[in-house]
Amino acid sequence: MSLNAYRSVLRTPQVVPTMLVVLLARIPITGVGMTLTMHVLLALDHGYAAAGLVGMAATAGSAIGSPLLGRMLDRRGLRAVVGVSIVVEALFWLTAPLLSYPALLVTAFLSSLAALPVMSLGRQALTALVPESGRRTALALDSMAVELAFMAGPALGVFLGTHWTGRPAMWVIGTAVVLSGLLLWVVDPPLRAGGAAPGGQAPRGWLDRRLVGVLISAGGATFLLTGVELATVAQMRAQGLTEWTGAAIVVMCAASLVGGFWYGGFERPVPVWALMAGMGVLTLPLVLAGGSPWLLGPALALSSFLCAPTLTATGEAITTMAPEGARGTALGLQGAAFTLGSALGQPVAGWAIDGVGPSAGFAVAALGSLAIAGLVVLLGVRGRTPEPVVAG
Repeated sequence: MSLNAYRSVLRTPQVVPTMLVVLLARIPITGVGMTLTMHVLLALDHGYAAAGLVGMAATAGSAIGSPLLGRMLDRRGLRAVVGVSIVVEALFWLTAPLLSYPALLVTAFLSSLAALPVMSLGRQALTALVPESGRRTALALDSMAVELAFMAGPALGVFLGTHWTGRPAMWVIGTAVVLSGLLLWVVDPPLRAGGAAPGGQAPRGWLDRRLVGVLISAGGATFLLTGVELATVAQMRAQGLTEWTGAAIVVMCAASLVGGFWYGGFERPVPVWALMAGMGVLTLPLVLAGGSPWLLGPALALSSFLCAPTLTATGEAITTMAPEGARGTALGLQGAAFTLGSALGQPVAGWAIDGVGPSAGFAVAALGSLAIAGLVVLLGVRGRTPEPVVAG
């Protein structure tokens, strides 16, 4: 691993300011789910199932809307998409605290169709700013920034939900989301190399078997991650250590940061399915280590080490396989794959936890990711990063 790759990327014009803007914009977005959950539980006085349904509705909306917003990015550019998202987010967060539970359920789905696509925007902007030789390193930095956002955002949601119960918490996080959108609209980072204007016809046939394999692997990675997170919460609760759950999540994020830094210095890509399978293998020790709090921490760190590398590899493969004129759509599909993987991972792990215990949640998450990796290999869509697609 060479640090020169990081120096080169960070010296590229506009990279550092863009990363800082995107990081700031992502923090409130990562706190939205927790804020909605706390609102349903504490302000509306409903149960966890009701809170989960709101999360599911928002997830479904995001999965449908993400590719559509990506296509709009390709055709209309950042400001057109972000402008629509700002209006939708403002309307939702202004009215959501005043709504009954059924109305909140419906509006959570509808508003998520046009939710601010800040995750894919960050990856697309860095891909445009950095030459292909530095793409892996740039996307590794982006994955590490995502980990930082997930350290801060959910904690912000919990703080708001517990200290400002009810409407104030929702309005504060909503204001932060809208301000994030306005920040992106003002800065307007480029989404194409050389600041080229959006539009134009992308070459056909870019969504092939290889890219499908990458998308399946991306979904498999988040299937594992959400399953491990839920099993971790259950394990900490079973041991009477619920108050340390946040610390456990920080350990996972920190290990992922280290892994992302390590992978960003690689000179050659690793197949996405192989990294995802590696995550599954490294998660298996959690099945045995969960009974001891002293073993749980190191095992969580081990299982999370390949998280950022896997997410980095999916972004690299997708931005290489898709032509520049279709990268917004392709990254939108990546976002949908991440979302669908998460939507499957939690209930499957939850079923195992309810039926057997937290260790079963870890086992299902690990074995599920290994099965998905095997399926990708059997289908022959392993997603090795090819030469970039060019127009013409």
